[in-house]
Amino acid sequence: MDINPEEFHKSINKELEVIQDRVRNLIGSAHWGEEGRYKEAVLRSIIRRFLPENVSIGTGFILKKEDDEIEISNQIDIIIYDNTYPVLFAEGDFLITTPTNVKGIIEVKTKLDSSEVMDVVSKATNNRKVIGTEIFNGVFVYNDGNIVNGDNISDNLESALKESKGVVNHICLGKDIFIKFWPMSTQSNRLNGRYSIYKIKGFSFSYFISNLVEQTSESKLKERWWFLYPIKKGKEEYKIKDIHV
Repeated sequence: MDINPEEFHKSINKELEVIQDRVRNLIGSAHWGEEGRYKEAVLRSIIRRFLPENVSIGTGFILKKEDDEIEISNQIDIIIYDNTYPVLFAEGDFLITTPTNVKGIIEVKTKLDSSEVMDVVSKATNNRKVIGTEIFNGVFVYNDGNIVNGDNISDNLESALKESKGVVNHICLGKDIFIKFWPMSTQSNRLNGRYSIYKIKGFSFSYFISNLVEQTSESKLKERWWFLYPIKKGKEEYKIKDIHV
């Protein structure tokens, strides 16, 4: 029996590509907000397929009390959380919780241009700072604007990543561009590292999801890396740039 995990991953990308245009085909460009919410719901639905039963996914806010101050995040498009802990409030997919059970957060954009990338990465960075601990923090973009052109990276993207300093750690820009932060410990025990930018045609969406599954799992998943990351020669062959922070 032939098993082809590469084609399985490509099918995820194709599914997201096809689904994203369905609402626009019916309502046109007159209701961008509704189209954006639909795409968030589509992505939540697909991610949910790969999560274990103790992990749920929704949208909402995260609150944290520090000293006598209560901090609140911006509204977060996707929150991945451990459902064995109680939340403060939940209604359908909407929730309000504290950082204790948050395993990952994602900002979702239909399209992202170079002029917008600083604001989006900054928002995701600030949301994670409310949580305070290292988690999966992603930006998922259905369609790349002019941020990556061939092998050239926009100055705004490079500046945004350097300012985030690894707080935002996973980004997909359309179906082909995947960005991952690799932390490195230095002798002074300070955390630094690099963002690696990969052009993995037809795999960006699925690799984003695979990294999310791996990072939010309580179990080691090495025995299934052949499935999670199926590019035969590995994605390093497709790296177009490192950005050190």
